Amino acid sequence: QVQLVESGGGLVQAGGSLKISCLASGQTVSQYAMGWFRQAPGQEREFVAAISGSRSITYYADSVKGRFTVSRDNAKNTVSLQMNNVRPDDAAVYYCVRFRGVYYHGVGSSEFVAWGQGTQVTVSS
Repeated sequence: QVQLVESGGGLVQAGGSLKISCLASGQTVSQYAMGWFRQAPGQEREFVAAISGSRSITYYADSVKGRFTVSRDNAKNTVSLQMNNVRPDDAAVYYCVRFRGVYYHGVGSSEFVAWGQGTQVTVSS
């Protein structure tokens, strides 16, 4: 049974950087597509980024493209999200997710297998 545990959330100043990570147990992150979603208060959960389990193909929401980078460390079995030039509207609970299969096919076409408990990112302006 796969378990995902996020870490690294906290307070960051607008324009600053923060890196959050997701430790996977019960599976090898290199074998599956992994991703990040976020949910701000009163809003729906939204896709942020994903990385395929093969060739590390990355996908980003338009709102974070050029500022966020998703990566995978196979040795540590973790997936990370490096957030640069953080904006106030990036504040949310960030969730790690494992998709079924090797590749990410889009929010409407990808099946979710497991979610982490979330890590809070707060942005001060």
